[in-house]
Amino acid sequence: MLMSASLVLLMTPGLALFYGGMSRQKSVLNMMMMSFSAMGVIGVTYVLWGWSMSYADQSIGGIFGNPFEQFGLQNAIYDGNGEFLVADGLPIIVDVGFQATFAIITVALISGALAERVKFGTWVAFSILWATFAFYPMAHMVWGGGLLGDDGPFAEMFDGIAPIDFAGGTVVHINAGVAALVLALIIGKRQGFGKTAFRPHNLPFVMLGAALLWFGWFGFNAGSAYSADGLTGLAWVNTSTATAAAILGWLVVERIRDGKATSLGAASGIVAGLVAVTPAAGSISPVGAIALGAIAGALSAWAVGLKFKLGYDDSLDVVGVHLVAGLWGTVAIGALATETGFLYGGGIGQLVVQTLIALVAVVFTAVVTVIIALILKPFGWRVTTEEEHGGIDEAEHAETAYDLV
Repeated sequence: MLMSASLVLLMTPGLALFYGGMSRQKSVLNMMMMSFSAMGVIGVTYVLWGWSMSYADQSIGGIFGNPFEQFGLQNAIYDGNGEFLVADGLPIIVDVGFQATFAIITVALISGALAERVKFGTWVAFSILWATFAFYPMAHMVWGGGLLGDDGPFAEMFDGIAPIDFAGGTVVHINAGVAALVLALIIGKRQGFGKTAFRPHNLPFVMLGAALLWFGWFGFNAGSAYSADGLTGLAWVNTSTATAAAILGWLVVERIRDGKATSLGAASGIVAGLVAVTPAAGSISPVGAIALGAIAGALSAWAVGLKFKLGYDDSLDVVGVHLVAGLWGTVAIGALATETGFLYGGGIGQLVVQTLIALVAVVFTAVVTVIIALILKPFGWRVTTEEEHGGIDEAEHAETAYDLV
């Protein structure tokens, strides 16, 4: 489990490379700093109140745990005799480390929708508030015994068919994707959006970042089995298989639509497949993973173009990849789950449950993110027009990525 936690932590620097390479040369450092700052602020707040809000025994309305019950991990590490507390054979302190990495990567994912125009200080403040009021409650609702978990109201609707979110389709990807869409709409477009070609400045960075994400994702999904057994192996194989299929799905769409299969498309297909299989990794077959991943890649390849048609500036396609593939992966469990999916004779109960929890996640996150974004608006979300044109790296960090003469 500690190895899995380390792999998940590696995903955030991998994401920094992925997003940084997709940015323009004058904004790459700011883009990477948004990921690294998430490691800083969430790594601290998770220990202080994030774990307690996610997994405290005292639940507040099934929405979040009491933040003071285990504040600073009090009563979470040792028992009355000074021995490490253990749950299901695992020291709880190990689970704290594992879950903290999930919180970090989820916040960092949102930053891709805000590239090149947001004040760094406002982003840091948003990270703390959003993790507190969106991520920690969602983790509690799904994994901490709350409304969207095995014992919640949705599990009682269809003869005890429980919602399935193996490693974070709702908690991580729908959560981050909805937040990204809300912020893109409230903050507005980059200067020149729709008129200027915002080309990735370093595609090798993008591909290296995608590779590190794929590598780290084995800790994300296989680690979420909390075991070293067949379920872990199934999650590992499904993760790799769905991702491979998503590459092909994305490239086929590119080839048909644009006439070329691109390296950016391959890297983006990797992420789309990883996102889609995250909630389903422990409940589908490897053949089902092929279908899940191929459709995820194709859907996301199509969805990334919606920002130009609908007029929102999702800079690095967080909405097109994480929200779309996250929704698809969560809902598709209703068809592809080998025990309860309707393609395996399980009826439509699982499909209805999966759709409902996805909708609840969308609405909850949208409302919370709107409130936080509007609270922060008077403090200033955007850099000035001159700073945006000159480069946000220089304006916000007094640095440039490349010393060019």
